[in-house]
Amino acid sequence: MRTVIVMLVCAASAVAPIRAAALDPAAAGSLDQLLEEVRKVNESESQENRQRLQEFQRQRDQQERLLAEARAALAAEEQVSNDLKAAYDESEKLIPELTEKLKQREGTLGEVFGVVRQVAGDTRGEFQNSLISAQFPGREGFLNEVTESRANPKMDHLEKLWFMLQQQMTEQGKVVRFPAKVVSVEGGEEEKVVTRVGPFNAVAGGQYLQFIPETGKLGVLARQPESRHLETAAAIEDSSGVTVFAVDPALGSILNKLIERPSFEERVDQGGPIGYVTIVLGVLGGLLGLYRLLYLSVIGAKIRAQVARKKADLGNPLGRILSVYDEHRRDNTETLELKLNEAILREISPLERGEAMIKVLSVVAPLLGLLGTVTGMIQTFQAITLFGTGDPKMMAGGISEALVTTVIGLIVAIPLTLLHAVVSSHSGSLVQILEEQSAGLIAEHAEETTPGPELRRVAVG
Repeated sequence: MRTVIVMLVCAASAVAPIRAAALDPAAAGSLDQLLEEVRKVNESESQENRQRLQEFQRQRDQQERLLAEARAALAAEEQVSNDLKAAYDESEKLIPELTEKLKQREGTLGEVFGVVRQVAGDTRGEFQNSLISAQFPGREGFLNEVTESRANPKMDHLEKLWFMLQQQMTEQGKVVRFPAKVVSVEGGEEEKVVTRVGPFNAVAGGQYLQFIPETGKLGVLARQPESRHLETAAAIEDSSGVTVFAVDPALGSILNKLIERPSFEERVDQGGPIGYVTIVLGVLGGLLGLYRLLYLSVIGAKIRAQVARKKADLGNPLGRILSVYDEHRRDNTETLELKLNEAILREISPLERGEAMIKVLSVVAPLLGLLGTVTGMIQTFQAITLFGTGDPKMMAGGISEALVTTVIGLIVAIPLTLLHAVVSSHSGSLVQILEEQSAGLIAEHAEETTPGPELRRVAVG
């Protein structure tokens, strides 16, 4: 049947050539040739169709074989899955029993491993904030592994932990120098030779350093301690033997307190405007008092020199009093006494000039301190009203002003009071000399002008 169909198709496809051949007998050839050509085409197509059929059958057989293999593999995997599930269920049943057996066999060893993990955790916290970690970085990674591991530590882990503890104890007793990158105050890094004194302090370039746990590096303190401590830092860097060094036994706590303590300028600035006004008045009073002391010392030297001389010198108070005595020497005693008292009064005023101002400043200074105390407490109560008492730093400014102004007022008042007493005493002693000399001149004049007993008797007779 298939052959008949192929022949019909071939005959139909050959109609056009046959008709063309009928029209052109010379080109078409004989009918036998045509039949032969049709036969050859039929055989060729039959051969091709047989090959296609064979290829299709071969592929069908191959697909059936692959399907059988896949089914066999699926059955095998299902069997393995069933076996694994059965083994898993059996293991789930054995886990509690084995866990209990493990605990029984571990005994006190489990407690030892717990202590090891605890020690590793404590050591990690110590290493994270230790200056020694700047010289030996990366130690925290191993300690994290031991601390966070749920398995029992191995022997090499125990030995390494022991070595780290021994290294930490050994390095705590050393003063060593090592190169390290130091973070400056501006944020840049610079390679420097760091001198580490145990776990207490580290210095470089004459400055104290601090350990930064977040980066594992050393950084220069934004504020350095006093110069006397910095001198010891420079000395230990330059020395190779025994030297003096300011060590912080609290591992940085005392050093932080020292650098947080306000300097003299900052402490004065906490007093505010009232504090500065008090200081200015104190300086003015001090300068005035020193000037008066210098002036009285010079005048006192001239007066003492005048006491030893008979000739009056108009360059000092006593000389001017003596000149008044010389001018009125021929007057009676009462008149001379009045003239000398007048001269003394003229000299007292320059000698006591400025004492009242010093006394006023010594009284005003503590009053200004009290004023600063009141204003500071007002600021403190305002801060409490606005922010409450939860943050003491919000109240620190007002309290500082209250206390600092009081201290400044007392510091100014006490020296001014003493200075006023000294100046007043000095001027008083000079006035006393003038009065004594004046009294002596009057007494001498009275002796000279009073007649003797013989003259009185003659006059009476």
